[in-house]
Amino acid sequence: MALSSSPPGQTRRTRIVCISDTHNSTVKLPKGDVLIHAGDLTNQGSYSELSKAVQWLEKADFEAKIVIAGNHDITLDSQFYQQHGNSFHNKNLQDTTECLKLLTSSSTITYLSHGSAKVRLTDPKGPRTEFTVFGSPYSPRHGLWAFGYEDSDPSQTQTSTGLDTRLWSNIPLDTDILATHTPPQGNCDATLGCPYLKKRLSEVRPRLHVCGHIHPGRGVQRVRWEPESPEHDDDEYFEASVEIWDDPSPDIQSAKLSLVNLTARAGNRALAFGSSAPATGDGLGSITSDRPDNREGRMGAGLTDPDRQCRGPSPDCGLASGPPALRDVQRPTPRGRDSGSSRTGRHETCVVNCAIVATNWPHTGGRRYNKPIVVDLDLPVWA
Repeated sequence: MALSSSPPGQTRRTRIVCISDTHNSTVKLPKGDVLIHAGDLTNQGSYSELSKAVQWLEKADFEAKIVIAGNHDITLDSQFYQQHGNSFHNKNLQDTTECLKLLTSSSTITYLSHGSAKVRLTDPKGPRTEFTVFGSPYSPRHGLWAFGYEDSDPSQTQTSTGLDTRLWSNIPLDTDILATHTPPQGNCDATLGCPYLKKRLSEVRPRLHVCGHIHPGRGVQRVRWEPESPEHDDDEYFEASVEIWDDPSPDIQSAKLSLVNLTARAGNRALAFGSSAPATGDGLGSITSDRPDNREGRMGAGLTDPDRQCRGPSPDCGLASGPPALRDVQRPTPRGRDSGSSRTGRHETCVVNCAIVATNWPHTGGRRYNKPIVVDLDLPVWA
């Protein structure tokens, strides 16, 4: 039977619980409609680690659960594991097919590996909204870990899973929610995000971008984009301003939610998406008009990469083969944004780094934890 459509423009609040970098931790999750896990479910991707993580996620009470891998989930990158599995699991090599099947065969998890899905919430008691989501496990390579792409070897032309060199241009322009393991450059990244992802983010302009990977970058920023006009064609990222989120509940012991309210109920704090004009401010926190080429004083500046340490036999972490060099990745032109596309009115994007493990090296002990970040977002009603 055909499903009825909602009146054009009708939206309803949808609660999205965002987590990443749990690294074998099964933390308590607040209630919500959608759960997004942005990678690093485990420390080294063994079958037992993944099985524990999947069982925990399957028991979580959410209508939709979106999961991507991260650089520590090494068995989910089969080609990487074929080359370097001995460096991690020595004589106890894991079956990558069985490890992947834990996620792909789950009846309650939508597992994305550099791909898209259309999610429709159908529970009569839920918001009955829908959205498109793109999820990718890739991140710039630092050390010997999975799903990495190089920034120094121009001879490489493919990622470890055969993707072509236009890595981030694969993100569709109609994406509502973007989930990547790496953050974009300049947003919740402690200065270690990807500039090529940031470029594509400025063109797609999704409602929400969920990421992790850089643990000290945990937090939320709302990016306000420049209007699409000829005078802004020379701007590298089209970023007009950034609002920094002040966590209303930073105490891990507190029962209060670490909540970001971007709905119409928030008044002028609502996300400017699909409306005729951008919001006027007074949103997540203090507003800075710094451009991406001037990151001094931005959130997390000067912190170190949690995955900087090398693994395996090579002292310089070099690989014999692997993903493309960043200089080989096709950089979409500024006017690549279609003026008549469905992205008209995409004035703002909320970027969320939701790393749960707060310490840089989660697999060496001494863990500290962050709370899940909860985002209330207005999404289109389908019926």
